[in-house]
Amino acid sequence: MSGGKRKEKGWLIGGVTGLVYSLIVFLFQYLGYDRLFDAEQLIYHICYTLIAMMGGILGVNITTNNSRSA
Repeated sequence: MSGGKRKEKGWLIGGVTGLVYSLIVFLFQYLGYDRLFDAEQLIYHICYTLIAMMGGILGVNITTNNSRSA
């Protein structure tokens, strides 16, 4: 959704969205449970960020393709 609303640089806005999500989860876990990410969680959050980047790219391309065809 963030990539579709921005309409440009979807990889960047998607990456920022994924990083903000991971930061919120990290702060919740660190401040609430006094635990850092372990290796498995780190891999998951890297994948979340990459998937958010791909979603941003798709969002930009889908919205620009629809506006071009109309």
